[in-house]
Amino acid sequence: MSVDCSTIDILGTRVHLVRSQQVLDIVECWIKDGPKKCRFVVNTGFHGLHIASNNQDFQNIVNSADLFSPDGIAAVWIARLLGKKLKKRATSAEMMQMFFEKADKCGYKSFFYGDTDETLEALRINLENKYPGHKIVGTYSPPFRQLTQEEDESIVKMINESKADVLWVGLGLPKQEKWICEHKDHLHIPVAIGVGACFGFYSQKVKRVPAWIGDSGFEWLWRLFLEPRKLWRRDLLDGPKFLLTIMKNWPAIRKANS
Repeated sequence: MSVDCSTIDILGTRVHLVRSQQVLDIVECWIKDGPKKCRFVVNTGFHGLHIASNNQDFQNIVNSADLFSPDGIAAVWIARLLGKKLKKRATSAEMMQMFFEKADKCGYKSFFYGDTDETLEALRINLENKYPGHKIVGTYSPPFRQLTQEEDESIVKMINESKADVLWVGLGLPKQEKWICEHKDHLHIPVAIGVGACFGFYSQKVKRVPAWIGDSGFEWLWRLFLEPRKLWRRDLLDGPKFLLTIMKNWPAIRKANS
C-alpha cells in the first residue's frame, strides 16, 4: 500500500498532511501486508526540517521515507498559510498510544530499540500493565559507541527473529532516521518508526505535555522547561534560525507548493 494523501514541500522536504489516526490506519495496512518490505516512517517537527534544509544527505534520507508525519506545530502553521487543511499535529506520542490501544485488542507485536536498559525496562513494565494484549517481543539498548559489523548483524537478526509488527526506534534525530534508512533493506518486519523521546514518555521518566499546550504550539517551551540542558540549543538557537529561513524563502516555498 502506498500513502495516498496530499503533501507539501518545506525547503525541499516532503511532508505528508496526515493526522495521528491516518498514520495508525496506514501502519495497520502495512502490518496486514506483511514483512514484504520494511516501511520507514519519519515523525518530526521543525528540528528535522531544519536539519534537512541544511544537510542534503539527511534530506535525501527523510525524503526516502514512506511517510513523513508532521510531529510539530511548525508544519501545521506552514500548511495553513499555504491554504492546506491540517488542523492538528500528528505526534509520535499520540500515534503510539493509539497503536497500543489497538494492539491491546489485536495482539500486535512491538520491538523497542534505543535509549537505556533502565528506560526500556520501565517502558516494558508500564505497557504490559496497561496494555496486556499488546505483545512486546523485544527491547535493546545499543552501546554508546560505533557498533562492529558483527554486533550490527546480530541486532538485525534479533529484530527479525522477534517477528515484530512495528520496530520503534528511539535514538534521537537524526541518528534514528539514518539507522532505519541504512537497515530497512535487511529488516524483515512491516514497519520501522523513529519516535525520538517517546520511550521516556512511556517509561514515565519524562512527563508528557498536556494536549492543549502542545496543540497551541508551545510543547517546545514545556519540554525546554523540563529538560533545559538537553534542548536549549535546539529550541533557542535552531528554532529562530528555522523561522528566519522560512520567512526568507517564503516566496520559493509558495511557488514549490502552487
